[in-house]
Amino acid sequence: MTGKIFIDTNLWIYLHSKDPKQEIIAKLIKQHFSKIVISVQVIGEIYHTLTRKGIKSATEAKSILENVVSSFPPISIMQTTAERAIDISIKSKFTYWDSLIIASSLESGCVYLYSEDMSHGQIINETLTIVNPFKQ
Repeated sequence: MTGKIFIDTNLWIYLHSKDPKQEIIAKLIKQHFSKIVISVQVIGEIYHTLTRKGIKSATEAKSILENVVSSFPPISIMQTTAERAIDISIKSKFTYWDSLIIASSLESGCVYLYSEDMSHGQIINETLTIVNPFKQ
């Protein structure tokens, strides 16, 4: 698999929980380490989910995110990204938040978006393929 990949929030959560899916995600990240893209939205969602669900303390979550950001500098979300997300949401019926991840992926030149929450195999704008790593 070539090209940049975007990893959705839920997969990062599995990586830092005791879920059996952790091993699959760890392998995915190791395999594609140099091609991974993450956004500031995902950074916030990781922190929120880890702490809200009691998976990690606030301090532990902050440390995890410091490590993630040092390995994968997050891309910013600009006004144009938000506007594109709204257009994607209207056209595709994805939630705004999923559409923002799709827009960020597209703007970053990603060819794959790894997510458990979206339609496996769906192609967006003829360039971005959604992949559920648990269905491969």
